[in-house]
Amino acid sequence: METSSVNRLESKLGGVTIDGRPHQLSAWAVVGLRLIMGWIMLSAGWGKVTGEFSAYGYLANVDAASPASGLFALMAESGAMMAAVDVIVPWTQLLIGLALIAGVFVRLAALGAATQMVLFYFGSWDVATGLVNDQLVYAAVFLALGAFAAGRIVGLDRYIEEHPIVERFPKLRYLLG
Repeated sequence: METSSVNRLESKLGGVTIDGRPHQLSAWAVVGLRLIMGWIMLSAGWGKVTGEFSAYGYLANVDAASPASGLFALMAESGAMMAAVDVIVPWTQLLIGLALIAGVFVRLAALGAATQMVLFYFGSWDVATGLVNDQLVYAAVFLALGAFAAGRIVGLDRYIEEHPIVERFPKLRYLLG
C-alpha cells in the first residue's frame, strides 16, 4: 500500500488538545460506513414511500416512561401532525440515504439522520438493558460521518466546495463535507 503523507487527526477544545494518527485505510472505512448508513436510510425510506406507512401506531404507543411520551402522544392525536409526519419521515429517510450514498450535503444529511435517530431513541424507550440502544448508536455514527466530512472522501461534496458560490457564501461548508 502506498502512502504519500501521514494521516493526522487533531482537535483543541476547551484548552484540551487531542491528536492521533489514523491508519491509511481510515478513509476507505469512512467511505464504507457512509455507504452502509446511506443504504440503511435509503432502504428504510424506500420501504415507507412504496408501502403503506403510518407513524400513528409508533407515536401512540410510546412507553409512558419515555421523556418524550407526552409529545409523541400529542403528535398522534393531531391529524395534521400525523399527515406531516407520514410524509416527512419516509421522504427525509430516502433523501438522506441518497445524499449519503452520493456524498452530497453529507453534514446536513448526517444531522437530519442523527435527529431522527434521537427521536426514534425516545420513541423506542427501553432502558432495561441500559441507556444505549441501536438508534443511539446510529445517531452517533451519523454525527461521526458529519464530523469526518465523509462527503469529501469519494463524494460530491469535494467538488461542490470548489464552486464559486461556496467561496461567496463560506457558511455553506457547514452543510457540506
